[in-house]
Amino acid sequence: MKLWVGLGNPEPGMARQRHNIGFMALDVIAARHGFGPWRQRFKGVIAEGVIGGEKIIGLKPMTYMNDSGDAVQPAAAFFKLAADDITAFHDELDLAPGKMRVKRGGGAAGHNGLRSMDRRLGTPDYWRVRLGIGHPGQKERVLGHVLGDFARVDRDWLVALLDAVADEAALLVAGRHEEFMSKVALKTQDIA
Repeated sequence: MKLWVGLGNPEPGMARQRHNIGFMALDVIAARHGFGPWRQRFKGVIAEGVIGGEKIIGLKPMTYMNDSGDAVQPAAAFFKLAADDITAFHDELDLAPGKMRVKRGGGAAGHNGLRSMDRRLGTPDYWRVRLGIGHPGQKERVLGHVLGDFARVDRDWLVALLDAVADEAALLVAGRHEEFMSKVALKTQDIA
């Protein structure tokens, strides 16, 4: 069993923000792989499904980004999951729009959702699917950038990236992270 966490903010008016790309990724994965309906649990909403023969619990914390760990920790404890069984899907300023990388552990790099997960789980040693949203160029513009909606010109690369992540999700489940990254990169190389 795996716990896949999409990071975002719960307000309907925030749904199209760059900071919510983690929620978007989980929504596309759940739809593509026929997960059950979303229901409230663990200070969030969860949906269950099977990918590559493995049960996946999808979790979208409804705590707001800065307190994401308050939803993730109780879910991980309830299902008795180790950090290695948890994957967070989140926005990444340090990757160009449409690019994606997977890594295990590391610092939060100023990402408050990851910082909250690290604090509540007691470890940063879970997997991260880093979904590139690009950097606005100046530090003082970061907050407005991440809390800004995706523009119309972003639609092509955003849809292609989310579709590719969902299409290749079985590789992620199988722990074939390099192959997962390669396949997603191939499917999105001419879009971003």
